[in-house]
Amino acid sequence: MSDFPIALHGERLTAVVIGGGSVGTRKALALVAAGAQVRVVAPQVTPELEAAERARQLTIVRESYGAEHLGRSTLVVAATDSREVNARVALDAHSAGKLVNITDYPDEGNFHTMALHRSGDVTIAVSAGGVPGAAARIRDAIAERFDGRYERAVSALRGLRSRLLSDGGHEWGDVAPKLLGDDFCSSVEDGSLADKVESWR
Repeated sequence: MSDFPIALHGERLTAVVIGGGSVGTRKALALVAAGAQVRVVAPQVTPELEAAERARQLTIVRESYGAEHLGRSTLVVAATDSREVNARVALDAHSAGKLVNITDYPDEGNFHTMALHRSGDVTIAVSAGGVPGAAARIRDAIAERFDGRYERAVSALRGLRSRLLSDGGHEWGDVAPKLLGDDFCSSVEDGSLADKVESWR
């Protein structure tokens, strides 16, 4: 089975996480960090989730799971310690046409999360055939190269692109090939890209 990677706009997501243990906490807080509106459904939750609730980062429904808890969510995560409950969440979510991740049996869902490296506007996600430890090692190796230099470079490029497009967009079509050519990575790493971007301001 092949993965089809996409990047969802976190701030446009309404997510529900079923389960308030360590796995549910990790999933819920990752969604919060991405800007999603998050609801956690669990009779008991971790102190980390309680702190996030106090900070108004998410809401908690302290109940056992029922299909009604899926509501109008666009994304569902089943992260309880019960195989039976997670399987029921999968069935209900599929029936409702939702994106669903089943943490204890990923093949039961229709998506799985990847090992992420974030540096400003740069997000790198790695999937490794259902072996998360391998994905994490690969991500860490990539992160050693794609560090803060790339964050600064992409931020500068984004600003330049936005300005040029707001002026009609024609000039960006001339600039992009010069800034994003085969030497892009080397110019980021040796610092010369910053001078190139500055020359177009």
